[in-house]
Amino acid sequence: MKEKILIVDDSEDIRILLRRILQAAGYEVTEVVNGEIALREIAGLRPDLILLDIVMPGISGYEVCETLKKTDAVSDVPVIFLSAKSDAADKIKGLEIGGADYITKPFDKGEVLARAENQLKIRRLTNELIRTNIELTEKQKRLDEDLKAAAGIQQSLLPRTIPDIKNLMIAWKFMPSYMIGGDIFNIFRLDEDHIGLYTIDVSGHGVPSALVTVSVSQMLQPDSGNVTKKKIYAPPGYEIVSPGTALQALDNEYPIKRFEKYFTIVYMIIDIKNGILSYSSAAHPPPVILHQDSDLELLDKGGTIIGLGGLIPFEEEQKNLRGGDKIILYTDGIVEYQNDGGVFFGEERFYSLLYDLRHESVEDLLDRVVASINDFGKGREFQDDITLVAIEYRGKKG
Repeated sequence: MKEKILIVDDSEDIRILLRRILQAAGYEVTEVVNGEIALREIAGLRPDLILLDIVMPGISGYEVCETLKKTDAVSDVPVIFLSAKSDAADKIKGLEIGGADYITKPFDKGEVLARAENQLKIRRLTNELIRTNIELTEKQKRLDEDLKAAAGIQQSLLPRTIPDIKNLMIAWKFMPSYMIGGDIFNIFRLDEDHIGLYTIDVSGHGVPSALVTVSVSQMLQPDSGNVTKKKIYAPPGYEIVSPGTALQALDNEYPIKRFEKYFTIVYMIIDIKNGILSYSSAAHPPPVILHQDSDLELLDKGGTIIGLGGLIPFEEEQKNLRGGDKIILYTDGIVEYQNDGGVFFGEERFYSLLYDLRHESVEDLLDRVVASINDFGKGREFQDDITLVAIEYRGKKG
């Protein structure tokens, strides 16, 4: 479509000259003889550029421009003033009230075309920028809706209630960052005397990482065959898969090239009848055992990240639990949390805090840890998801 230029000038000779110049250059041209008509018809004309004489009968070009800049429908239309006045003060006044440029009469054809094209080009670029911004805003809105939906799916996989297990006290905190991430955890019964639990941290942020957490959580469901296996003609009819074997199955199922993602995980089984903890880790931050009467203990046995295809076997370890022992599982969003000064919360600070809180209940312990993180960062947003799970073993069943 041709761009529209409106000429507002009381001189017929000037209007004819400008019309011929502009039409020859391919523009659509409309003319009016004074400011009153221009203001009355401007909404219907909707020009892309206005060439406006300053000295006219009735209202001046300055007054017309001031009114146009207050009219929403045409406030963005550039105005080039036409005048025989060449004083700097006159030009400055025109620019101050909203004029985009100034042409002094008598004018040169080349100057008129150059100044008109320059203003139209700026207008085209401005409109393109506005359209692009609107499109980006709409895309961001859809993306935010997708992220919100993904976050809802991700959080729906978290335990909804604390398992009712007589000799265990369980609490957790899940605090997603401002971007949806790849943390997930679960606690579930394997049978009457065993529970399984894990924490996972998938690399990266956004929907792809969240979808991997969904897939992995399904792999680790009790009835998936990856944490328990049916046995034929042998009571009790199933066997519990060891932590190292479960991680090996995940490593086979999730090579890095499949999703271009990797993840860390710690998977453990607690024999609540006999007080035996079995675990294996895939490069995940080591869980901590808090003993009531001694120093904390790190559970650091395992192998490398999931996705390397069995590069290193997943080592397992067993620990005997005593009444009052607390097991803390977490993701690296805690120790890698930074305050405004760029200082990390760090492992040393975290371990020291856990040791000081070892006599607290699991609920109070986690509340105190979260409060300490917030105090350290002075309320700064989390840069990564933070997951904390605390379990207290109350002793063997009687």
